[in-house]
Amino acid sequence: MTRRPALSWMLAPVALCIIGASVWLILLAGKSGPAQFYIAQGILLLSLLLLWIFRQQVVKPIATIANGMNLLREQDFSSRLAPVGQSDADTIVRMFNEMMDRLKRERLHIREQNHFLDLLIDESPMGVIVLGEDGRITMLNRAAATFLGTEAAAARLLPLDEVPGPLAHELAHLPQGHTRTLRLSNSMIYRCARLSYMDQGFRHPFLLVERLTDEVMRAERTAYEKVIRMMAHEVNNSMAGIGSILDTASYCIDDAEISDAISTCRRRCLSMSEFITSFADVVKIPLPTLTPIELNSFLQGSQKLLESICATRRISVDIVPASEPAHTKADPVLMEQVVINLVKNAAESIGTDGAITIRISSAPAGFSVEDNGPGIDEATQQKIFTPFFSSKASGRGLGLLFVSDVLNKHRCGFSLRTYPDGITRFCVSFPHKP
Repeated sequence: MTRRPALSWMLAPVALCIIGASVWLILLAGKSGPAQFYIAQGILLLSLLLLWIFRQQVVKPIATIANGMNLLREQDFSSRLAPVGQSDADTIVRMFNEMMDRLKRERLHIREQNHFLDLLIDESPMGVIVLGEDGRITMLNRAAATFLGTEAAAARLLPLDEVPGPLAHELAHLPQGHTRTLRLSNSMIYRCARLSYMDQGFRHPFLLVERLTDEVMRAERTAYEKVIRMMAHEVNNSMAGIGSILDTASYCIDDAEISDAISTCRRRCLSMSEFITSFADVVKIPLPTLTPIELNSFLQGSQKLLESICATRRISVDIVPASEPAHTKADPVLMEQVVINLVKNAAESIGTDGAITIRISSAPAGFSVEDNGPGIDEATQQKIFTPFFSSKASGRGLGLLFVSDVLNKHRCGFSLRTYPDGITRFCVSFPHKP
């Protein structure tokens, strides 16, 4: 609603005063004579004419300009001012209408750009998380929600350290202006940057999260496959030549002590060959042949084998089935080897006298291998899925390397960490529908 300018309200009492004075003059002139009567009427008409001219030249332009100011205040860029018939005022009206046209175009352009930017951010494979001044999440795109393992609506307005998951914890402690590459307990690798932008004179922080898992794993696999093949070739060739020489020597020498020494060397050569072959086997894992399986019966069928692995350590193995059938698709041979490696790894972590529990879930299909061992410290947590890393003195880092490779080929989600209750859990979830 527009407001009339104060000058138009002032014009009304002035007009009433002039008309009243003119009527008084007419009445007074009527008593004096005809000439004075006509003069009073002329003065009245002249006063009305002057009032009309004053309104057209002064009051109407000012009222039009005031209406334009109200349109600007209300941000109504679709309305326009009509010319008033006064050259100077009409010039201002034209300038005002042109300005409103430009503002309308600029506003439409900004809306289109913002819409395009929203679509671009939401569809970007890079995670974007915008934080408020209080550190709460004000906006995150779909990629960021996927990386955090949550829904965008559920994470919005939460502080980062209250969002569950290892990635959110790491992002919450990332210093401003820093970029860091993180390798998490689920073998995922992210490049994370905490930056800021200016808005209305204030600095607002935001985070960029880029998933590097596939690229880094391909590069690591290419590197260690090449090294392993070269090592296996050189070591096996050398061991074959040394073994042949030792066999010849054992036939030519009758001394018992020397024969024992040769036998020891022979066994050591075989052990070295087996050692390097175990590394070479890691790079020969075949692609999985997916077939429908039901996890309850599949894992319960392996219980005797798993118990035999842990029997000498006095470690119990319990399998807790899901309340409903857990159907999925997997390669039974490879997946059984994964479970064996996980149970063996848990048993080695416990040492002796402990318990391992395998819990099966149906929605989504998956399982977890839990142990009550000493747990995984924070320093080890960052390295457990690094190729050939092992926290054991005699370990070669092949078990988890094999497990992560097989699970990645199955496109399974997985994580390994020690929870606040002191239980270490390796959790696996299957994406496949039977």
